Amino acid sequence: MLKAIMLRRSIDAKKAELAQLEAKDAEFTTREAELEKAIEEVEPGNTEQEAAVNAEIEKFDSERSAHDERKQTLAGEVSRLQGELEELERSAPKPPVPEKHDEQKARGDIHMETINIRSLPMSQRAFDALSPERRSAILAQDDTKNFLSQLRSMKGQSRAVSGGELTIPVVFLDLIAENMYRYSKLLNRVRVRNVSGQARQTIAGTVPEAVWTEMCAAINELTLYFNQITVDGYKVAGFVPVCNSLLEDNDVNLASWIVEMISEAIGLAMDKAILYGKGTGMPLGIVTRLAQQSAPANYPVNAPAWVDLHTTNILKIGGDSVTGAAFWSALVEATGNTFTRYSRGNQFWAMNSKTYTKLKSKLITFTATGDIVANLFGVLPIINGDVDILEFMPDGDIVGGFGDLYLLALRSGMTIESSREVQFIQDNTVFKGKQRADGAPIIAGAFVAININNVAVTTVMDFAADTANDADLQGIDGLTLTPAFDADTTAYTATMTAAAAVTATPAQPDAEVSMSYNGKNVVNGASVTPATGTKNLVVTVKKGNATKVYTVAVTKS
Repeated sequence: MLKAIMLRRSIDAKKAELAQLEAKDAEFTTREAELEKAIEEVEPGNTEQEAAVNAEIEKFDSERSAHDERKQTLAGEVSRLQGELEELERSAPKPPVPEKHDEQKARGDIHMETINIRSLPMSQRAFDALSPERRSAILAQDDTKNFLSQLRSMKGQSRAVSGGELTIPVVFLDLIAENMYRYSKLLNRVRVRNVSGQARQTIAGTVPEAVWTEMCAAINELTLYFNQITVDGYKVAGFVPVCNSLLEDNDVNLASWIVEMISEAIGLAMDKAILYGKGTGMPLGIVTRLAQQSAPANYPVNAPAWVDLHTTNILKIGGDSVTGAAFWSALVEATGNTFTRYSRGNQFWAMNSKTYTKLKSKLITFTATGDIVANLFGVLPIINGDVDILEFMPDGDIVGGFGDLYLLALRSGMTIESSREVQFIQDNTVFKGKQRADGAPIIAGAFVAININNVAVTTVMDFAADTANDADLQGIDGLTLTPAFDADTTAYTATMTAAAAVTATPAQPDAEVSMSYNGKNVVNGASVTPATGTKNLVVTVKKGNATKVYTVAVTKS
């Protein structure tokens, strides 16, 4: 109502004036202390000083009295106006109480139960699938407007990709998380949990067999064991170049692009990590776990008992000469090595398109009329389980099993970073989306890796180098090292007979290198004079968030 609006404006104005007056209280306190000091400093019998101080006191008392009176008046007026407003609101007709769905809609929340993002065609962007009202509500939020504004401001800045990190508004996160499933094949197959910080996930453990006994006999006690695996937070990221003109486009197009960019960058990277992740700085992949020949030193105590699977669950079959029933019989037998006791889901089989085509060729038969038939349409025959095409996989390799026995932990919060320098000449700004995640097979025996060309399964996959946090050395010149230099080896010995220049070269040119010998700083590339006995030469490399220390025990001969 109009009257209510006027009352609120009057209340706000008087509260603002009252706040200004209250801010002056400290000023009056200071002046009062100064006058007290002035009174103490008046010389006895000095009428001139007494008169001056009395005049200041009268002025002070008058001003403070007026100040206090105005404060009291304003406080009374605010109280009166608030009373009028409350009475007006009590007598006003009550608006209908919105349903919870409508409240959330007004805030711009995303409702995945009403928007089937995962089934959208790839030609349609997820943000565009929202209703115009929902998109408008999202774009009207202060955090969204600030985010888009800051994103545009990143266009003209020249800084490394690792700089200028910008947090994505919460309202986008659900939409991005759902949209990732369109770009990742395996997120639909594995068990996904959203966690915060380092988390210890309790999983199905050892379930004992119940004991049969007589109807009236005592019941046997069963011991249940719950296993745990620990997941940490590693960063998965991808980047895309964007024409700067897009950043000048309207908010709808920019927001839509952000959702797609981050979803694609992270979704595709997830698949590779689920299969081949190294377990250090990223999730532990299925194939990586199967290839282990001994339990890692940091294997959790409460995790399922570690089992060597590198011979039973990594197999090679087939070859060009093996076809028809013989080939499929071998494949069925190989896939049968998956452990299924705790699975509640279906199997999946990941391979590249070339491998998929070869499987089809193994199924080619002729009908009575001479028609060619190859009955392979996204599901492995006899074996069952959906086929997922992942082009980064090696030719002939098939990896799969019961996906619900792989745990992928996703952490809340996604960020975006930019760089103009990377593709400056193309007038592009490169943006990088990031999410923290970790994962590992819960029951490793639920998976197999098979090569159908009768060659060894590829168990090690190259990942994009993390140059932003690469603190490796390329070499140390001026010394003969034992063992021979290797970037992953940090301890060496060397012998010196006389002073020599020692240069440590980082793998990344912009990495910071510092050096000390016998506890004293040495300029990288400067001459080092050997001291009697054995003294340490210490080289420290810093890049991004990474630090690596190399130590050379130098002996003077």
